[in-house]
Amino acid sequence: MEGRKETTHAPLRSLTAEQAEELFSKVDNSGHSNAKRAESQRKRRKESGHGVEVDPLSTDDPSGSNVGTTISRASVAVVAIIVGIIMATQMISGRALSDNTANLSSNVSVRTVAAALSDGVEWGNGFTQFPDEFTVKEADQNTGRIEVSVVDITSPNALVCFSNAQIQATALSVNSLMNPNIDIVIYHVNVHRDQEGNIQHQSLFGFLRPTGDLTPFMTFIWTKNTTDDGQVRFNCTITGVDDELQNTLRQQILSQKPVDEEEKATEH
Repeated sequence: MEGRKETTHAPLRSLTAEQAEELFSKVDNSGHSNAKRAESQRKRRKESGHGVEVDPLSTDDPSGSNVGTTISRASVAVVAIIVGIIMATQMISGRALSDNTANLSSNVSVRTVAAALSDGVEWGNGFTQFPDEFTVKEADQNTGRIEVSVVDITSPNALVCFSNAQIQATALSVNSLMNPNIDIVIYHVNVHRDQEGNIQHQSLFGFLRPTGDLTPFMTFIWTKNTTDDGQVRFNCTITGVDDELQNTLRQQILSQKPVDEEEKATEH
């Protein structure tokens, strides 16, 4: 057609080995043949906040993203946060136990006794926790009485229930009797029983709770008396234990035979 010019292109030629070597000897690690110009461009992009620095020939971080370093830092941060939460929880829990113990010895009320049953109290070198289900029937420094009722759903049998209840009643009672205005602590223990009278307990990590009849198991009564010579005595009485429960406890206790010293030596 008239007025139209055709443009012809020279055929592309492959670089020889010498030419390729000469070309790449001038290329810096960013892939740019002009190092000064490349540095200037990177500086402008960095100052303007645009573009992503890519170093395809770098052996340290070809993509320029530093993903490994970022993940490592994030992992350390997560671990540090978890450890911090655990330590904070332990500190708060320890403070709560200390406060509960101090409150019982100085200020007994429905609120302080409920807090002690909910969070636990210091006892010995550790602390004692109580069943989740409980009722504070009375806690009054004017009458000098504390009366609570708990429901044990974790003990699998009468012996374990008796052992746990004894520790719990002792921890609560002795701490409370340190209060000069408290003279008696009554600790009722209740359990769920099936149709055969066996104690029911929770299962499946606590998701399945016992549904049997709620029945009294035993009651611990702790009292404080002052003798004529000024000595203070604590006394504990256990009531509500019927003949069947006594026989059960006796059989289970007798079945826990201690290992003879000679048998221990033989085993070793």
